[in-house]
Amino acid sequence: MKIVIAPDSFKDSLSAQGVADAVAQGLAQVWPDAQLIKCPMADGGEGTVESVLAACNGQWRRSWVKGPLGASVEARWGWLPDSHTAIIEMAEASGLQLVPPGQRDACSSSTYGTGELIRAVLDEGAGRVILAIGGSATNDGGAGAMQALGVALLDQHNRPLPPGGLALAELARIDLSKMDPRLAQVNFEIAADVDNPLCGPHGASAIFGPQKGASPEQVQQLDQALGHFAEHCAQALNKDVRDEPGSGAAGGLGFAAKAFLGAHFRSGVDVVAQLTGLAEAINGADLVITGEGRFDAQTLRGKTPFGVARIARQHGVPVVVIAGTLGEGYQALYEHGIEAAFALVSGPMTLQEACGDAPRLLTERARDIARLWRVAAR
Repeated sequence: MKIVIAPDSFKDSLSAQGVADAVAQGLAQVWPDAQLIKCPMADGGEGTVESVLAACNGQWRRSWVKGPLGASVEARWGWLPDSHTAIIEMAEASGLQLVPPGQRDACSSSTYGTGELIRAVLDEGAGRVILAIGGSATNDGGAGAMQALGVALLDQHNRPLPPGGLALAELARIDLSKMDPRLAQVNFEIAADVDNPLCGPHGASAIFGPQKGASPEQVQQLDQALGHFAEHCAQALNKDVRDEPGSGAAGGLGFAAKAFLGAHFRSGVDVVAQLTGLAEAINGADLVITGEGRFDAQTLRGKTPFGVARIARQHGVPVVVIAGTLGEGYQALYEHGIEAAFALVSGPMTLQEACGDAPRLLTERARDIARLWRVAAR
């Protein structure tokens, strides 16, 4: 019996590696001789670097950079020395978790620190950079990151714009003369789990601005400011990527990475799967178990279980999901290679209790699945 365990992290509870370990423990209680292959996964959000480094024997690096509101933060990033590949999780520098709820400000938060991380990996000699851009606190169209890389964004008086997306409404000129020349020698990839455009009703400001502190009026102002930024970028760069899938990811960092860095947008799951060798692990397996904190209709947008199921389906291997909770519309995933889904909790309990007891609950659920599978195989 060969079983691949390829879960995402359970937010505020366990890393993807921790989930995989707990699931493996439960399966081993029923199938002590089974070949259990643990392949921690991520979709471009929190935990992406950790999953890749665990699978590829990579190295952690740390850099002090500006956080989303300007205070210094120590941000981690990943380094694969054999391939000169750097993995940057932009949330480490510009993430929502760095800003307390009462201080979140979509109008003035900046991706400048993410640009500083890119500078750090250039100093390391990176030839390939993977930008995992989930979990941002920002809505600046990636302007801050580009400023950190030498792009001058100037107002009508030739003064540099202050941080934040709202300031982009005052943009009058873009000067590329001091943009870091090393950027042209690097292959950039965007790993994300959303495919929103930059502007409009499905854009960065409208969909993600409110969770970053934007009022309805500010959402409109930010959307217009990003549109103004996109117009100037189209003129300066002779290309317009604002409507491409993923340009609205991370408050528009996806847009800037495509426009200025020539980054290629890829599903975060596909990027992680390639680096971890998920397809090779699944080939010849009898079962795949995946999971995430909340499994619902949004999983179809490119979350980890959907991506894992798509790969498993190509190899004819069934997939079972263990999730913290089963949300509305999760049954739609049954049409995409997932055979069954199970919630983590075994009875009434608070979220805090479920998070604290997640290892035991995961082990029990995995054991139950194995016992049921064993009965069905008789």
